[in-house]
Amino acid sequence: MTSLSDLPLRANLVGKQPYGAPQDPVPVSLNVNENTHPIPEAVVADIAESLARAVRGVNRYLDREFTELRSALAEYLGHGLSVDQLWAANGSNEVLQQILQAFGGPGRSLLSFTPTYSMYPLLASGTDTEWIPVPRPEDYALTPQLVVEALREHRPDIAILCGPNNPTGTPLDREVIEAAYGAFDGILIVDEAYQEFDAERESAVALLPGRHRLLVSRTMSKAFAFAGVRLGYLAADPAVVDALRLVRLPYHLSALTQAAATAAMRHSGEMLATVADIRDQRDRLAQALSDLGYDVHPSGANFLLVGGFSDPDGVFESLRARGILIRNLGIPGHLRITAGTEEETTAVIAAIAELTPAV
Repeated sequence: MTSLSDLPLRANLVGKQPYGAPQDPVPVSLNVNENTHPIPEAVVADIAESLARAVRGVNRYLDREFTELRSALAEYLGHGLSVDQLWAANGSNEVLQQILQAFGGPGRSLLSFTPTYSMYPLLASGTDTEWIPVPRPEDYALTPQLVVEALREHRPDIAILCGPNNPTGTPLDREVIEAAYGAFDGILIVDEAYQEFDAERESAVALLPGRHRLLVSRTMSKAFAFAGVRLGYLAADPAVVDALRLVRLPYHLSALTQAAATAAMRHSGEMLATVADIRDQRDRLAQALSDLGYDVHPSGANFLLVGGFSDPDGVFESLRARGILIRNLGIPGHLRITAGTEEETTAVIAAIAELTPAV
């Protein structure tokens, strides 16, 4: 059987592994930070109706510029954004890939602060962009001084600040973004995949005026419970959107994706109604695990990074055997747990309480 080693891969892809997370049909799946709450039936009905209308026209090419969807996204984000400041693609991963295709590539570099989203180095490899990982401090929180020093030392072409950060949940303060933007001349991306779950901090979209190198990446996968639809989007200067047009594939966003996402945006209030409950379950989980002696890191997302496991591999497998899937990311002593429904949260708390106590 042929293997990767038998193929003439690009040198920077040799030895790499594709992105992936365990997918098991378990009763309680809390490993990939999905919104485990179902979409309201009335919203489902409207989306289905919109899809039916779209299907009747799929013999023709779609709106290449997806203007209606971009208008809905601009209205949702507010801050006076215009349609020409919005872009969208098949998940925020594709948005980030397009940014690297436009502004990265051979001889250019991408910097971020680790641990962070594991797709960043894979996207860098896929676009032949040098990956520069800078370690976060022990508490994972970025400071203006740390960020400025790293950017001035490495002078990357692109930098990504993930806030709230995946996998740590660490919130991202506004002064860090402002300091980062002024510290180098490259593209600064703020990845806000989990921003709706942070009730204390305003979106970096508010910082866009006067900052043409600032790009704010968002997704409908998390708070909107739309992970299976694959819709990510970007707010930025219109010139940035024009740059992404240079690298996007023709008609890259299907008519069905456009129809589903536009319909969901009409119901943004209903779609986001579960966010407050998810925050409550996150905080409940944090308190329960802290009471059990575990080290729970502060989180502005819909998940928790939890330390204090003497045998994280063993705990992961024990929970899996009980029908509960969480995430083992290889961070020593730590596991990541998504905040689910009240029933799911109760199940994971009870299961962990029965296992080996914290270190």
